[in-house]
Amino acid sequence: MTDVIITAALVVAGLGLACSLLLVLASHFMGVKTNPVEGEVRDCLPGANCGACGFSGCDAYAKALAENPETPANLCRPGGKATVDAICEILGVEAEAAEPITAFVHCGGDCNKQVYKEIYQGLNSCAAAKMLYGGKGSCLYGCLGCGDCATVCTHDAISIVNGVAKVDPELCGGCGLCAAKCPNHLISLVPKAEKAVITCSNHEKGAVVRKECQNGCIGCMKCQKNCPAEAITVTNFLASVDYEKCIGCGKCVEDCPVGCLEMLKA
Repeated sequence: MTDVIITAALVVAGLGLACSLLLVLASHFMGVKTNPVEGEVRDCLPGANCGACGFSGCDAYAKALAENPETPANLCRPGGKATVDAICEILGVEAEAAEPITAFVHCGGDCNKQVYKEIYQGLNSCAAAKMLYGGKGSCLYGCLGCGDCATVCTHDAISIVNGVAKVDPELCGGCGLCAAKCPNHLISLVPKAEKAVITCSNHEKGAVVRKECQNGCIGCMKCQKNCPAEAITVTNFLASVDYEKCIGCGKCVEDCPVGCLEMLKA
């Protein structure tokens, strides 16, 4: 009986040893070899996986940096200058400063300026409110005010002020998570500099806009005609700013008859 037990134990031990050996060999010959530089770069990244760099996440950006020398090292907005400097030191390249950017909510239709068509008492979510007749406001392009953008902001840079989301440029990391979350696509990333911004996203005709919001763009083109840098274009009754041309003179803000332009104070 003892011999049987010993034999069984030896067989089990042998099988365990053989399996261990097979696993070691499989790991050696079939394992995916990782680039040590990729790991070092990944440790420098903040881990927000926001996609602002243009890649699917921090892992993908780190892999691209390690494998492709043409990949810019200054694409991580949330990480800022410290992250860019650390990555450049690892890669042995010269650091290039990334232009500071901030999120901006293109809506000025707060409780005092927008006309409301209903009282919304549903789930406190912009996505849910939009499904119920487009939200409580008459303007279907405006901020829904439930703060979906604020819930995903990793820098606590967004708050709801008088029914409209507002971004604090000093706190914003420019990751773009809020822009992706907004169901009305009101948020964009703009240069963190003294430049003009449009506080409206309504593409309807001026007469319709005036019935919905006192702060809406009426497409009068006065800003476009008077801009000395030709940085403003009115398309489909809505003004937009070319930030490569904008010189921050504020002329458009002065000329706008409805006050739907303002200077970004970053």
